[in-house]
Amino acid sequence: MTLQFHKYQGTGNDFVLIDNREGRLELTKEQIKDLCDRRFCVGVDGLMLLNTKACYDFEMKYYNADGRESSMCGNGSRCIVKFAAKMGIRKGKYHFIAADGDHEAEIDLNGEVRVKMKDVDSIKADADYYIIDTGSPHYVKYVNDVRRQKVVPEGRTIRNSPEFKQEGINVNFIESMDKDEIYVRTYERGVEDETLSCGTGVTASAIVAAHNDNGFNRVEVSTPGGRLSVEFDKIDENHFSNIWLCGPAEFVFRGEVEI
Repeated sequence: MTLQFHKYQGTGNDFVLIDNREGRLELTKEQIKDLCDRRFCVGVDGLMLLNTKACYDFEMKYYNADGRESSMCGNGSRCIVKFAAKMGIRKGKYHFIAADGDHEAEIDLNGEVRVKMKDVDSIKADADYYIIDTGSPHYVKYVNDVRRQKVVPEGRTIRNSPEFKQEGINVNFIESMDKDEIYVRTYERGVEDETLSCGTGVTASAIVAAHNDNGFNRVEVSTPGGRLSVEFDKIDENHFSNIWLCGPAEFVFRGEVEI
């Protein structure tokens, strides 16, 4: 079968996107895994299907690079909004559904995408790390000199520890650069490697950065793949609403592949 696809990236987090609004495509776990392989096929961090869904502009169906259907992907959601626009779904404000529920999105005049993320209702603070769910589960830890952090071995150890091994968790190492600016590096489950950026991880890290601080409702975030920002309303130190992930989402190329 010949498969037509588009490739997009959001701050270096890259994806295969497929228009499946007719609902004819059924990919196996192995086919998705093969498509995501960086040595033998397209090579991406994940794959998304643009599906039709009643009462929504579209449905976002996301798969990790290991071929498994996964939870919310923040950078992926920004990319699929741009893809939907390219496919002719043009709205002033988008209303779509993903694995964690309803979302809104906007494309600004500069082509950047703002996606409304799920509210945060609890933050688990441990001795030196935080656990927070922003549509996907995240472990967030402050470190000194994050650019020198051994993200892959240390992230893999945490992700495969007894507490998290079964369901998996994304591991974020963050460093404060200023009061409202942080640098984030992420080890992603499903990819089982460091990615250049992780949207739900950036969101989780920004919320953690604001957890014990007052006076600002926007955090600027640098990642190895580029810059993002997270806007929010802080209800109290454990509750955040009206959370928006903002940043670029870019078309890379389109092509055909035999599967």
